[in-house]
Amino acid sequence: MVNTNSNTRLAAAFAAAAPRTALIPYITAGDPSIQATPKLMHALVEAGADVIELGVPFSDPMADGPVIQRAGQRAIDRGVGLTQVLDMVARFRVDNDYTPVVLMGYANPVERMGQEAFVRKASAAGVDGVLVVDYPPEEMTEFAAMLDAAHIAPIFLLAPTSVEERIRKVGQIARGYVYYVSLKGVTGSGSLDIASVEEKLAQIRRHVSVPVGVGFGIRDAEAAKRLSAVSDAVVIGSKLIETMENAVAQANGGDTDAAAIKAASTWLGGIRQALDESAASR
Repeated sequence: MVNTNSNTRLAAAFAAAAPRTALIPYITAGDPSIQATPKLMHALVEAGADVIELGVPFSDPMADGPVIQRAGQRAIDRGVGLTQVLDMVARFRVDNDYTPVVLMGYANPVERMGQEAFVRKASAAGVDGVLVVDYPPEEMTEFAAMLDAAHIAPIFLLAPTSVEERIRKVGQIARGYVYYVSLKGVTGSGSLDIASVEEKLAQIRRHVSVPVGVGFGIRDAEAAKRLSAVSDAVVIGSKLIETMENAVAQANGGDTDAAAIKAASTWLGGIRQALDESAASR
């Protein structure tokens, strides 16, 4: 199911994961700290991540729930912007040239940097994909072409409310994978209805040839396991960040970065084990 036009690292990651469902953790760049972010990325890879989604902090994150909003604000308070995020990717690439990194964020930071400058700098840093929440596909044809020319995958969100025409348009320009938002609302909310997800994915796959990852509302290994039967990837963000938040709170003035990284990698390792078990049983 890999699109031959996808970024090379993304295509290789999905091919290597098969037949297991790919695991894509989301973290916010700069949380728990600027210096910890590349270390956290490496720890998540060791715990079983196939792709890493790295959130770009933004002051008005309209699609994010309270957990990711808090992480973004903590990062902003530390002075993290798009330039710093690209620096973190570059530092991660010093020791890892194979795990795909996808930036997820909003249009404003990209517009402030300039689309052409952003694409150039993202490519130099080693970014593999870009998901801009508030760039609709109808208005992103030119930007998507710039990304594609730089071998960076333009990635899009689809939702339960996405109509046939929107899905068709996404299918025409999406690369890497498509991120299906399994719930109405913001990240970290609600409960999963696997039957509804499966029905919508069937509709999406009629128009989309790249893998389809499912996110929003995956909070434990059981939910990930259930989704693995119908999706190409599971994307987990809010629960992972919440796990780190709790670890920092319990560190009692100790090494909060180390506590957060250990908690995140341990928790994600449990999700990876569940996906492995699910693949073995099919």
